[in-house]
Amino acid sequence: MKDLGPAGRMWHLYRTGGITSAITSMFDVQSAQQMAFIRSMMKEQRKNSLYDIPLKTVELVVFDLETTGFSPYNGDEILSFGAVAVCGEQVMEDQQFYSLVNPKRPIPDEIVRLTGITNEMALQAQELIAGLRAFLEFAQQKILVAHGTGHDKHFLNAALWRTSKVNLSHRMLDTMMIAKWLHPKLGQYDLDTLLEMYGIPIASRHHALEDAKMTARLWGMFMLEIQARDIHTLGDLYAHLSHHQ
Repeated sequence: MKDLGPAGRMWHLYRTGGITSAITSMFDVQSAQQMAFIRSMMKEQRKNSLYDIPLKTVELVVFDLETTGFSPYNGDEILSFGAVAVCGEQVMEDQQFYSLVNPKRPIPDEIVRLTGITNEMALQAQELIAGLRAFLEFAQQKILVAHGTGHDKHFLNAALWRTSKVNLSHRMLDTMMIAKWLHPKLGQYDLDTLLEMYGIPIASRHHALEDAKMTARLWGMFMLEIQARDIHTLGDLYAHLSHHQ
């Protein structure tokens, strides 16, 4: 092959190896491997059919993100990932994940006060693509659960697209949406209100792992009520939630 400039090399790689090969050629080897893993996982995730899985044995990962602000499309970044595995209503306390991420931007003072994550801590943290890969390795092909999934999904999608040019393909469940369905007259559905309502001890709020663990315990409480309503599969739950929206 004759000597090509950067654009020519990328075009050649695209023609011979596809978009993944072309894009990964622009990064160092480690980033390229992480990117390839992320793209492969998103592709595999789309193949899974999970609707017939019984709720009493369904495997999930309840997660939370701390971020520098509220808009990933206006410069805000992920600061930390926290997650815990759940099987049915049982929180698997021995299967936890936590990672700080370097946001490559100053953390606003109010976020430092809220999360306890300082600029010094963030500077020593790993790159976004490494944290993202580690989180996805922990999550595998499981359903993702969060409280108020809109915020977390936006940040995950922005991070996946920026690092790997893919969108999140995991199925998700939102404990806030489930709470609105179970308790339509409650009025307030923030995490603190629901934790207090179900008698779940509140500790270390706005720490990604602790919030994930508290949300997982809330999910366990919801599961008992859901199954009491004669809903026993993931597909049934999705169907009831879709009708409630």
